[in-house]
Amino acid sequence: MTTEDAAHPRFTEALRELGLDELNAKVRRFPDATRTAAEAAAAVGCELGQICKSLIFAADGVPVLVLMDGASRVDVELVRRELGADKVTRAKADVVRETTGYAIGGVPPFGHRTRTRVLADRALLDHDLVWAAAGNPHAVFPIAPKDLVAHAGATLVDVREHTS
Repeated sequence: MTTEDAAHPRFTEALRELGLDELNAKVRRFPDATRTAAEAAAAVGCELGQICKSLIFAADGVPVLVLMDGASRVDVELVRRELGADKVTRAKADVVRETTGYAIGGVPPFGHRTRTRVLADRALLDHDLVWAAAGNPHAVFPIAPKDLVAHAGATLVDVREHTS
C-alpha cells in the first residue's frame, strides 16, 4: 500500500480541498491498528500528548467534535458549559459514523461527512507537531496544532479534565 492510499479516500479528498495535498505524502500507515492514543503514540514513536484524539459528543442530541491531546480526558461538564447545553454525552458508534463518515478509532479532525461544531482543547498547542487519525484505524498524519485548529474550524477552549 502506498502512502497515497494509506488514508481514507474521503480524507485524502478533504486534504486536497483544503490545499493540504502535501500531507498525503506524510500519512503513516501501520500494520496494527492505532485505535487508541497509546497505540498511536507507540506506533509513531511520540509522546502520548502529541496524539490528537477526535472525539464526537452529543450536546442536547447535536453532534460536536472535540479535539483533545492523547494524554488527557475530556471533562464533559466543561464541554456542556462551553456549549451552553443541558446535557452532553459521548456519541454512540453509529452516530459517530453517521456524522463523520468514519469509524471510532479512525476519525480525523476534518473531512467529515457533515459539518459539526468543533472545540479544540488549548493543550494541543503545547506541542510543535501532533499526530491525528487519517480516516482509518491504521493511519495517522502529522500537523502543526495551530494548522489543525485552523483547518478544523475549531474554537480553542479549556475542556480537559484536571486531576488533583
